[in-house]
Amino acid sequence: MRRYKGWVKELHIEPSGMVSARIACPSRAVPQPGRYLLASWGEAVLSAPLFLEAGFDDGFLAAPPAAVGWEPGTRLELRGPRGDGFSLPADTRRLVLAALGDTVSRLLPVAESALQQEMAVALFSDAVLPSLPSAMEASPLATLPDALSWADFLVLDLPLEEVPRLRDRLEIAGAGPLTCPGQALVLAPMPCAGLAGCGVCALRTRRGWKLVCEDGPVFPLQDLLEIR
Repeated sequence: MRRYKGWVKELHIEPSGMVSARIACPSRAVPQPGRYLLASWGEAVLSAPLFLEAGFDDGFLAAPPAAVGWEPGTRLELRGPRGDGFSLPADTRRLVLAALGDTVSRLLPVAESALQQEMAVALFSDAVLPSLPSAMEASPLATLPDALSWADFLVLDLPLEEVPRLRDRLEIAGAGPLTCPGQALVLAPMPCAGLAGCGVCALRTRRGWKLVCEDGPVFPLQDLLEIR
């Protein structure tokens, strides 16, 4: 695993009230959307996974929450990037993004890339939203199921505890499939990040048990739908 030096350049309070951190690091250390970078600092026992919110010439803005105790100037030992990120099909023209957690930050780089490719992008979330591009529509999560027939591809930011309820949240009846393909970034505790196989991030999928830290954190959405 590649290692880099970095430091906390700035802390930002987002509209949601959560704190994000601008990280200074080499460009090759910046994770692609959906992948993560491990950060260790000081005498902290566990590393923190960092996901991309926005990129800069000298590093990136890591999606919230920032680790407790971080302040501008905190020195970081960085490892990675790790994991599987998002990969949109080349023929995607209508993209739906949905955050089922408390921030849309990890979806913003996907939206930015899609808009640059002139895709139509719709965002669904009940979280407090930052300033969004005028070309992006935003709607509450309750209206997400109505958009599935319009979408070519669906991208979710999905807390681990929401996975068993995913079929109900998308209003997919019986054992039916999704009306469009998709991927989900599954957010789970990753204390060992695959180094010890602790199993804290274990996830049951249609292909058996997987570890979010090693086999994800981005998974095909169909693999996460509960088998009924």
